[in-house]
Amino acid sequence: MGHPFADPEVATVFEGYAPAMRRRLLHLRELIFAAAADLPGIGGLVETLKWGQPAYLTAKPKTGSTIRIDAFGGRDESYAMFFHCQSRPVESFRTLYPQSFAFEGKRALVFGLQDKIPEAELKHCISMALTYHIRR
Repeated sequence: MGHPFADPEVATVFEGYAPAMRRRLLHLRELIFAAAADLPGIGGLVETLKWGQPAYLTAKPKTGSTIRIDAFGGRDESYAMFFHCQSRPVESFRTLYPQSFAFEGKRALVFGLQDKIPEAELKHCISMALTYHIRR
């Protein structure tokens, strides 16, 4: 079943995606929650909507950077994990994993619906974003 939704508005957004996109985004969601579970210093994870997109932020203020997920560019065949473009997470990910991900500038990791996600690398990236302010 996966992690239950605490916010019905977030659940409604997921219900609005086409089935294939919903499955892929729910998978990203589970990876975010799994990575957060291994980070006791962040005080847990808050799931909400930012700009109409599912967003994940640390419960403890000033510990991490917000992560958002959504279909990419309004297209049905790709989706992305977005990061705050004024912080440096994506630059770090590009240095660590240049061949593992498709990057969109300083703001996103982009995936195709048919792509196999490098889960260990992505969980590491998620952990880095959720502890961004602690590590600085």
